[in-house]
Amino acid sequence: MTMTALIADDEPLARERIRTLLAGYPEVSVAGEARDGNEAVAKILELKPSLLFLDVQMPEGDGFSVLEKLSRDETPAVVFVTAFDAFALKAFEVHAVDYLLKPFTRARFNRAMEHVLEKLARPARGLGAEVVALLESIRAERRNQGRVAIRGRGDAVYFVRIADIEWLESSGNYVKIHAGGQEHLLRETLKSFEDRLDPDRFLRVHRSAIVNVDSIQRLEPWFHGEYAVVLRDGTKLMSSRTYSERLRKIIG
Repeated sequence: MTMTALIADDEPLARERIRTLLAGYPEVSVAGEARDGNEAVAKILELKPSLLFLDVQMPEGDGFSVLEKLSRDETPAVVFVTAFDAFALKAFEVHAVDYLLKPFTRARFNRAMEHVLEKLARPARGLGAEVVALLESIRAERRNQGRVAIRGRGDAVYFVRIADIEWLESSGNYVKIHAGGQEHLLRETLKSFEDRLDPDRFLRVHRSAIVNVDSIQRLEPWFHGEYAVVLRDGTKLMSSRTYSERLRKIIG
């Protein structure tokens, strides 16, 4: 049985590592690579791979948002690749979806490949179903999640309660979390992180900023219906016209 694979990961060394390990499987040919979420979706639709190595945390849409844009028929067998996502790992195990935790060994890669090749040898009717179930589980877990885990230096992991977050800002491929007078960087896009937040409690005021409504001290009218949003710690953010309507609703 011959099959094609797509490697979607924003780290060149990670893509090279998977490509090198796949060289030991002559029945698998690498059809292409993708560096972010949008490119991954486009390459999946174009190349129609039977196997997808998918990084959980990528710019322009994480691994889960990539799969949410595909129909069940368009979804290949998936091996998730992640550096750290405790909630995702739990869900992967529950739904028996293959995953690789970075940095992974050749032996761990081979075990994942044995599993996925065994599944692909069977009728594919269950592949899409298990991924759909996984996505529903992840979505529910993140909505109910009361804290976020942030990887620090070395193996240290910091936990920040979502209720304690004052505001968030986009910082390239990261989210900068402001909580309790401290800043934390999380390797996730602001758009992706927004899915975890209660929309009645957190408000996007700008394309690159979301605030906790309870952290707002006052709103100062600005030009063209915009506002200066002043937080309790003195931080001043400017709203954009696109997001000012919800601020006007807060005023009543």
